[in-house]
Amino acid sequence: MDVATLLAHTLSQDHALREDATQKLQLLAQENYAQYSLVLIQQVANDQAEDPIRMAAGLALKNSLSAKEYARKEEQTARWLAVDTDTRNQVKQGALLTLATPRKPVANIAGQVIAAIAEIELPLQEWPDLIRIVLENVTNTDNAALKMATLQAIGYVCEATDPVCLQRQSNEILTAVVQGARKEEQDQEVRLAAIRALNNSLEFVKENFEREGERNFIMQVVCEATQSQSSDVQVAAFECLVRIMQLYYDKMRYYMEKALFGLTVAGMNNQEDEKVVLQAIEFWSTVCDEEIELKEEALEAAEMGETPEHNLYNFAEYATGDIMPVLLWLLTKQEEDEDEDEWSVSMAAATCLSLFAQCVRNNVIGPVVPFVESNIQNTDWRYREAAVMAFGSILDGPDDTVLMPLVDQALPTLINMMTDPVVNVKDTVAWTLGRVSELLTQCIKPEIHLRDLISALVLGLQDNPRIVGNCCWSLMNLAEQLGPAIGEEAPTSALSMYFEGISTALLQFADRSDNESNCRTSAYEAISSLVMFSANDCIPMVQKIALTVLDRLDQTIALENQIVGADDRAEHSELQSSLLGVLTNCIRRLSRDIASVADRIMTGLLHLLNSTSKQSTITEDAFLAIGAMTSALESDFSRYAEPFVPILCTALQNPAEYQLCSIAVGLIGDLCRALGEGVTGYCNTFMQLLVSNLQSPVLHRTVKPNILSCFGDVALAIGDKFEPYLDVVMMVLQQAGSMRAEKDNFEMIDYVNTLHEGNVEAYVGIVQGFSGSQRAAVLLSYMQGVFHFMNALAVDPNRSDSLTRALIGLLGDLADAFGGQIKQLLQADWIPLLLREARTSRHYGTSTKETARWAKEMVKRASQ
Repeated sequence: MDVATLLAHTLSQDHALREDATQKLQLLAQENYAQYSLVLIQQVANDQAEDPIRMAAGLALKNSLSAKEYARKEEQTARWLAVDTDTRNQVKQGALLTLATPRKPVANIAGQVIAAIAEIELPLQEWPDLIRIVLENVTNTDNAALKMATLQAIGYVCEATDPVCLQRQSNEILTAVVQGARKEEQDQEVRLAAIRALNNSLEFVKENFEREGERNFIMQVVCEATQSQSSDVQVAAFECLVRIMQLYYDKMRYYMEKALFGLTVAGMNNQEDEKVVLQAIEFWSTVCDEEIELKEEALEAAEMGETPEHNLYNFAEYATGDIMPVLLWLLTKQEEDEDEDEWSVSMAAATCLSLFAQCVRNNVIGPVVPFVESNIQNTDWRYREAAVMAFGSILDGPDDTVLMPLVDQALPTLINMMTDPVVNVKDTVAWTLGRVSELLTQCIKPEIHLRDLISALVLGLQDNPRIVGNCCWSLMNLAEQLGPAIGEEAPTSALSMYFEGISTALLQFADRSDNESNCRTSAYEAISSLVMFSANDCIPMVQKIALTVLDRLDQTIALENQIVGADDRAEHSELQSSLLGVLTNCIRRLSRDIASVADRIMTGLLHLLNSTSKQSTITEDAFLAIGAMTSALESDFSRYAEPFVPILCTALQNPAEYQLCSIAVGLIGDLCRALGEGVTGYCNTFMQLLVSNLQSPVLHRTVKPNILSCFGDVALAIGDKFEPYLDVVMMVLQQAGSMRAEKDNFEMIDYVNTLHEGNVEAYVGIVQGFSGSQRAAVLLSYMQGVFHFMNALAVDPNRSDSLTRALIGLLGDLADAFGGQIKQLLQADWIPLLLREARTSRHYGTSTKETARWAKEMVKRASQ
C-alpha cells in the first residue's frame, strides 16, 4: 500500500482503518526513518495531491521532528541528525519549495516543518543558509502567497528556536519582517503574517531596540498596524504591543505619551471586533503586571538601602482617571448565557480592573465607588452585575483601612442580593462574598453578619449549579479564616455553631449523580476545608463525615465493573478523587482517633490501588490518603506495610509519571517516620529504586531534591543499619552538591537551592541517624567532602534563607555529634563568617537567626 493511501486512511471515519494506517506509518518510521521523512515530504510538495493528504503528511513529518515531552524530543532530535545529509537536504528543500504553493494551509504546514528542523539544526550551526533563503522569498518576490507563507515560516522559526541562535541575523530578519508589516503593504494577509513574525522575533532584537532610530521605526510600524482596516492585523498589532511592553517597558515612556495611550483607549472602545477590545485591555493588564513587579522590586531595594535596578514610570497611575471609565463600561457588556470557559470582554475588563487595584491601590477607589453606588440597585441586571463585579475586583490592593468602611456598608446589601432573580448577578455576588471572606474577614462580624451570610451561601447550594462553585469557595474561605490554623488546637471557633448545618447541607448536595459546572467537586472541596480548619468541638461531626465518605467510597468501588464509557469513567474517577480528598483531611484531623476504622479504610484504599491503572490520578490521591494514615497510626501502620509496599515500588518503577513518583518518594519518608527501624526490611528495595530514579534520564528534575532528602529519612529511621548504603549515597550527594547555576538564570538558581536543601537534609538525617551509635565513626572519613560542600554553599551569594537555615543546622549537628574529632574542620574561616551573617543580616528570618545562635554554641563547645 502506497503512502498516499495510508495518509488518506489516517483521515478515515472508520476507526479500524484509521488505526491500521497509523500503525503502518509508525512502523515505517521505526524501520527506516530516512525513507519515511522522504516519502512524506514528497507528498507535502506534490501539487497534484489533495490538500488533506498533503497536510496529513506535513503534520506527520512535523510531529516526528518535535515533541513537548523532553525525553521524546531528545530521541527525535537524535533520529533526525542520524539521517544522511543528502536525505536531510532533500526534505529541507521540499519544505522550502512548498512555501510557494498557492494552497495556503499546505504552505502553512510546510512552514511548521521548516521550524521543526530549524529548532534542531540551527543551535548546531547547521542549515546556515536557511535565513538567507527565506528572507529572499520576502524581499525579492511580488508573489503575495509566497511572501505570506514565508513570513509565517519565519514566525514559526523565531518561536521555536532558541533566540541566542538567531541574534547574529536579527538585522536581516527584522528588515524583512518590518518591510512586510508596513502600511504600504497592500495585501493584509502578508501584513498579518509579518506582524506575527515580528512578535515572535522580539526577544532576539534587543540590540535593535536599544538603538533609538530603529526602535522608533519598529514602534511606528506596529502602531500604524493597530489602525489597519483588517481587524486581524489590528489584533496582531495589539498582541505585539503587549509583548513589547513585557520585554521593553523601560523604553516605552516616549511612546506611551505620544501614541500608545490613545491607541489602546481607542482599541478598548472598538465597536466592531471583540478580539481587538480584548487585546487592548490585555495591554493595560500587562502594564499593571509589569508595574506591580517593579514596585515590589523598589520596595525590596528600599528595605536593603539600595537603588532599584529598573525605572518605574507609573503609567497605570497616570492613566487611572481615563482608563477606569472605559473598563467600568466594558464590565456591562456581558452575555446572559455567557460560557464561563470562554474569555469575554467583561471578564477581561474585570481582570484588568483587579490588576489596576493591585497596582495603583487607593487611587482606584475614587473612580470605582461612585459607579458601584449608582448601579448596584439598577433595574438592568447587567449594570447590577457590573457594579458587584467592580466592587469585588478592587478588594485586593487598597489599604484595609480604606476598604473596611466600604465593605461594612456593602455587606448587608450583598447578602440580600444572593436572592437576585438573575443567575449572573447571584454568581458574581457569591464570588464577591468569597473575596470578602478571603481578604477582609475582619469585616464579617460574627454576631451581626455570620448567620445571614452562611444562610445565604447554603441556600445558594439549591440554586443554579453555576453559582454553587462560588458559594462553596466562600464557605472554604470562611472556614480557613475563622477556624484554627492547621496543626493548632482550639476548643471552639466562630464557625463551630454552624459547622454541622453547613457540613450536612454540603454532604446532601454532593450526593448527586452529575457534576454540572464542577458543582459536586466544589462541594467536596468545601467539606475538606471545613474538616481541616475545624475546632475541637466539631470532632464528632468530622467522625460522621469520615463514615459517610467511606460509605460513598465503598459504593463507587462496588460500581467499578459496571462503568464502560470513557466519559462515565472520567466522572467516576473524579468522584473517587473528591471522596479521597475529604477522607485524607478527615484522617489528618482525627489523627489517632481514625484507628477504629483503619482496617476498613486500608481495605478500600488497597482495593483501589490494585484495580486502577498506573496513569490514574486515583493512585496519587490514594497514596496521599495512605500518607495521612502513616502519620495517624505511626508504628501501628506496620500491619498494612506488607500488602502496600509492592504497590509503592511499582509506582517508583515508573519515573515518567513524575508526579506520582514524587508522591511515592514522599511516602517512603512517611513510612520511615511511622515505622522507624521497622522499615529496615524494605530498605534494600527502596534504596535501589531511589538511586535508580536519580540516574533516570526521564525523571523530572523536581523529584530529585525529594529523593536526596528521602535518603536522610531512611538513615534517620534505621540508624547505623544504613551503613551498607553509605558509599553510594555519599557519592550521589557529592555529585548533586557540585551542581551550580548561572548567575542570571533565576529559575535554575531556585532549583539548585532546592536541590542543595535536599542534599543538606540527607546529610542531617545520616548524621542524626548514626549519632550516638557504635558505628558513628564510619562517617568521619566522609567529613572532608561534606565540609567542602558546606564551604561552597557558604560563599554562594544566591543561597536562599531556607537553604542557609538548613546548612547552619547541619553544621550544628556535626559539631554536636562529633565534637573534638572534627575540631580542625570547625576552625575554617568561613564558619564564623557564615554564622555571623545569619545572625545579623536582615536578609534572614527569625528562625534562621535562632538556628545560627544554637549552631554557634555547638561549634564553640566542639572547638574547646
